[in-house]
Amino acid sequence: MSFLGVDASLTGRRWVGPGVEVERATQVLVQQTSLPLALCQVLARRGVAAEEAEAFLAPSLRDLLPDPRSLRDMEKAATRFLAAVKARQRIAVFADYDVDGGSSAALLLVWLREMGCAATLYVPDRIDEGYGPNDAAMAELAAAHDLIVCVDCGTLSHGPVAAAVGADVVILDHHLGAETLPDALAVVNPNRQDEDGTLAHLCAAAVVFLMLVEAGRQLREAGARGPDLMAMLDLVGLATVADVAPLIGVNRAFVRQGLRVMARRDRVGLAALADVARMDTAPAAYHLGFLLGPRINAGGRIGQADLGARLLACDDPHEAQSLAEKLDLLNTERRDVETAVRAAALDQAETRGYDAPLVWASGAGWHPGVVGIVASRLKEASNRPSIVIGFEDGIGKGSGRSVSGIDLGAPIQRLAAEGLLIKGGGHKMAAGLTVAEDKLEEAMARLSELLAKQGAHLAGAADLKLDGMLMPAAATVELAQQVEQAGPFGAGAPAPRYVFADMQIRFAKRVGESHLKISFGDGNNTKMDAIAFGAFDGPLGPALENHGGARFHLAGRLDINTWRGRQTVQLRLEDAAPA
Repeated sequence: MSFLGVDASLTGRRWVGPGVEVERATQVLVQQTSLPLALCQVLARRGVAAEEAEAFLAPSLRDLLPDPRSLRDMEKAATRFLAAVKARQRIAVFADYDVDGGSSAALLLVWLREMGCAATLYVPDRIDEGYGPNDAAMAELAAAHDLIVCVDCGTLSHGPVAAAVGADVVILDHHLGAETLPDALAVVNPNRQDEDGTLAHLCAAAVVFLMLVEAGRQLREAGARGPDLMAMLDLVGLATVADVAPLIGVNRAFVRQGLRVMARRDRVGLAALADVARMDTAPAAYHLGFLLGPRINAGGRIGQADLGARLLACDDPHEAQSLAEKLDLLNTERRDVETAVRAAALDQAETRGYDAPLVWASGAGWHPGVVGIVASRLKEASNRPSIVIGFEDGIGKGSGRSVSGIDLGAPIQRLAAEGLLIKGGGHKMAAGLTVAEDKLEEAMARLSELLAKQGAHLAGAADLKLDGMLMPAAATVELAQQVEQAGPFGAGAPAPRYVFADMQIRFAKRVGESHLKISFGDGNNTKMDAIAFGAFDGPLGPALENHGGARFHLAGRLDINTWRGRQTVQLRLEDAAPA
């Protein structure tokens, strides 16, 4: 049964409340832990038992960090890395151009710098070279270096690894592996086919961090000490959130501790970026995903590919300020480019229809730096796996995003093996591909067929899962802080959503191009503010702005808003329905 009888909200979604089992588990938690009801609701939904609650609310690396040596090739990778450091060999770091790649590279560059070593950073150009190692770049690096460490890439790069003649190659990655691995000295990847999947949720920066943990262990065994790894957790937390890794297990500890480190503002690059993004509160997972992440990504999307990694590794405040301002400007340009491509892609996908197992769009000249973001928008609009491809001279570079429960990476890898794609790979929730224009229709039809076998065509409009109802008077700063203890929230761990039922809108104003700010109340002289980001990209904004005195059920997440030192609660509005 739908929650409050809402079968089709203003955004077309059915509202679903907590099931009977979750409600029972909530009451057990309240009785056995004496924790607040709102917090127990979140713990019950996450399947946390009463005896586990204390540890869950205080995730620690000491308890959750896996043994790095549980990953294949880890000991070998760390040993070779340390040998290069000890012998002062020439080291190159080949990184992907996104936040995860940049953070991974920065971890190595900062660690090496603190050990008195320099390394060469190489980040391929998205347009000219594409994702991952290529033969020419690897051959050139190998001619001038003894060791090449590929981070957030390389697991499928058989040819480029073979081209690195004269240098050892170590791969630290998390993308889905094929049946055979490149002939590298070590391939450390929790998503290798011969791994058990226990650590499949790690991003590449987390894999790099584990390699540095193992390097630290080996150093201690030899009677030496390495750099302070705890001080580098801001980079791991940033990458985990920005790469949309599920916030489960050790990832929760990485992000929780990483946010604490980031709040100290010791990393000049991140401090400068926070300032240009006008971040005036303590960092939260939201800031990593929506303020800092997109700016770091902007260099790889439409600017200079290595800007993000250079900013994160930077130790000069003046250089950091310059890089941060450049990335902020590029991010503004990226938004303009994205807006044009998104409009065309949504129009094309709607014409094709949202009921197939795969929703896709393609166009000539669509910038490859924004196709991934636009694919995310298609996915959100359709609740289907989505692909967006930009073509140039008959070759298309595309990016895909999937929905929960549907693996996109494996079918794309299969299409590449079948010859329908020039290349392709990724992981369950995101993937990239290169396709010839004359193979496009056939490739998309085949991909749709493979996704249908997973049931991708069966999902309706995404249900909005709700945790309960609140009244404005009950939505206090204290309540929001209590709920936040169950965080961090993000991929795989959605923030709790509450409904404010039968509310009267007292004030509504459009903010910027597409956002809506409202004030609402329940008729008892208690009012509350709400912000709905992107509300005018769909029906939500117009309906609430022109409410005409009608009353609405309002659904969303609680936020703490800080203004001139004063904290208040606001609703981050996600959906509404006529009361």
